[in-house]
This record gives sequence, C-alpha cells and structure tokens, in this order.
Amino acid sequence: MSTVEAGKVSVKSAHRSEPVWYPYLLIAPAMLTLVVVSLVPFVFAVFISFHEMKFGRLGDFAGFENYVELLSDGRFWNAMGVAVLFVAIAVPLEFMLGLAGALILSRPIWGRSVLIPLLFIPTMMAPIIVGLLWKIMLAGSWGLLSYNVIEPLGLIDGSSVFASPDLALYALIFVDIWQWTPFMMLAYFAGLQALPVNPYRAAAVDGANPVQTFFRLTLPMMAPLLVVIGLLRLIDAFKVFDSVFILTGGGPGTSTEMPSVLAYKMTFEFWNIGEASALAVVVWLLFFVFCNVFYQIAKKKLNAF
Repeated sequence: MSTVEAGKVSVKSAHRSEPVWYPYLLIAPAMLTLVVVSLVPFVFAVFISFHEMKFGRLGDFAGFENYVELLSDGRFWNAMGVAVLFVAIAVPLEFMLGLAGALILSRPIWGRSVLIPLLFIPTMMAPIIVGLLWKIMLAGSWGLLSYNVIEPLGLIDGSSVFASPDLALYALIFVDIWQWTPFMMLAYFAGLQALPVNPYRAAAVDGANPVQTFFRLTLPMMAPLLVVIGLLRLIDAFKVFDSVFILTGGGPGTSTEMPSVLAYKMTFEFWNIGEASALAVVVWLLFFVFCNVFYQIAKKKLNAF
C-alpha cells in the first residue's frame, strides 16, 4: 500500500471513529452560555411584559396592557425619534469616514504600521472612560474644546454643550463618531487587504480609471463586509447606553433620551418593570423585522449574502 493510500485510510478511519455527537459537544459551551445569558432573560422579560410588575413584585396577568400604555406614551415615541435621528446621522458618517480612511490606509503611506494601532485606541477604550473624557473636554467654560473652540465661535456661552437641548444630541453623535469610526476603518482596511489582485490587474490593462475601479470592483467585492459591519454598527448605535447615561443622562429634559435610557429609568427610577419589559420586547420585534427585510434586500440587490 502506498503512502498516499495509507494516509487516506487513516483519515477515513479517524472520521469513522469520531462519535456523531462530538461536534455538538464542541459547541455546547457556547450554546449553553447563550441560552443562560440571553435566551432565558429574554423569555422572562416577555413573561413580565404580560404581567403587572411594579417595585419588584410580580402581579396579576395584564395581557397587552403594558404594551398599550407604552405605545400611548409620548415619551416612548420621543425616545424612538431620538434614536432614529442619532442612527441616521452617526452611522452613515462613520460608514463613509471609515471607508475613506481604509482606502487611504491601503495606500503605501509612511508610518502606517504605527498609525493603525494608534487609530484603534478610541475603540479599545471603555465607554465609561470615553464618556468621562468628553465630559471633561466639553465641560462648561473650562473644558479644552469648550474654552478654545466652542465659546470663541459663539455656539454656547457659560455652560456645557451637553446642557443645551439643541446641541446635546449632536455632541453625543460627535462622540460616537470619534469612538467608532476607527473600528469601521480598520474592519474595511482588513477587507481591502483580502481582495484578490487579479481583477485590478485586468482593470488596469483595460484602461479603467480609479473611480471606475472603485465602483465596479472594490465596492461589489466589499459588499458582504460593508453590509455586515454596517448592520452591526446600526444595531449597536440604536441601543447605545453608556455614553448617553454618563454625558447627559437623557437630558436636558428628554432631548437625548434613547430607548435604552428610558428602559433604565422605567426600571430603576419609576419601578415600572412591566412596561420596561414591554419596551424591550417592542424594540426586539422592530429589529427582528428590520434585520429580515435588510437581509433580503442585501441578498437580492447587492448579492451580499
């Protein structure tokens, strides 16, 4: 028997000797963690949303009463509007700036090996550190940016930008862009590095200019990565909590109150846990529908999946 045949026999025998349940055993720890950490709390939240639960005590079955109260609450719709505006501004800007930065980094620029780790620092920072950093940078009349940029431009005088009902949300958007654009930039840079070289050589031979190459080669080949990273960032931006809670607490008034902050206040300030659970379920349902529609459109129109 030759060496090749012996190798094939040993591989086949190894596969045959492997129990059928072995792959399930390998993924069991991850699945068990997901069930305990995610599925069980979510199912319990759904259960609570159909009951009266205030001040930590589970009451009688309430049917859809919590959902009716939630959907008739103007504060809920204000929070949804704030979140939609936040996402509509922050995510597209992060997407475009990240892609532009990735295209620049893919060029042979000097010091790239040092620049890339430095760019990733904002994303590696804990959200509470980011919040405290920008609270100091934009604090009143003594913050570094408040004193040197905002006040000289006459945008606000004598108080923090986070105390302005008109500017607080845009300041939060700026902080989110500062923190998460480097993440998208490096993700897209990694995608650009993995693209095959032969299509670009063929395009160069055919006389394609850089703009044509970008729109007809780079974007179509990058579509799966662009779609996945964009969707994940959109979901994460909609449920942002840390920076909003630290910088504004949802204020002034309710001008920066996101659904996550509203759910926190319903639970730990108003002790209306039933309605807070209903809010969580409604947000989950909205994203479930949105992600399915997004997936079908990206699959059929962009061939991203």
